Amino acid sequence: MTFKRILGALALLLTPALAFAHPGHGDNGLIAGISHPIGGLDHLLAMLAVGLWAAQQKGAARWALPCTFVGTMLLGGVLGFEGLNLPALEGGIAASVLALGLAVALAVRPPLSLAVAATALFALFHGVAHGLELPDMSSPWTYAAGFVAATAALHGAGYVMVRMLPQAAAPVVRLMGAASAATGVWLLAG
Repeated sequence: MTFKRILGALALLLTPALAFAHPGHGDNGLIAGISHPIGGLDHLLAMLAVGLWAAQQKGAARWALPCTFVGTMLLGGVLGFEGLNLPALEGGIAASVLALGLAVALAVRPPLSLAVAATALFALFHGVAHGLELPDMSSPWTYAAGFVAATAALHGAGYVMVRMLPQAAAPVVRLMGAASAATGVWLLAG
């Protein structure tokens, strides 16, 4: 698969983001759940970064990071639905964009336990944010299915992008991580 085809596929995946604003979207189920991670820049960048970072790893980390994120995010969604609101929730999400972007930019390979713990912490913030929107939904389980599916798709897009690009494109991936980290700084400052 060529670089142009990968970029084209990614553009098609992200096209719905142009049609929807961040929360809500006038749908109380699956479409709203799918739209939330794709339509919010903070969620979009963090979730793509998890896939990019996972693809830069070796061994079990390649699957452990995305699976940890999705599982912990779902747990955080349930906690948010039950009313848990983490202090500095938006700051935690912005910090995840910064940290995950840096991890990609620097292609760090920490011990698996540290990588999983950091990924879980970031996923908790994202999950609680999703869950806090659930009480207003008429169909919270279809909303949850949507945000889980969109998250997994974004992880997959990042992973495939790294694994399908030629090794010579590694600087492009690192540049994407740096851009994500810079956006995280901007989100924290805002």
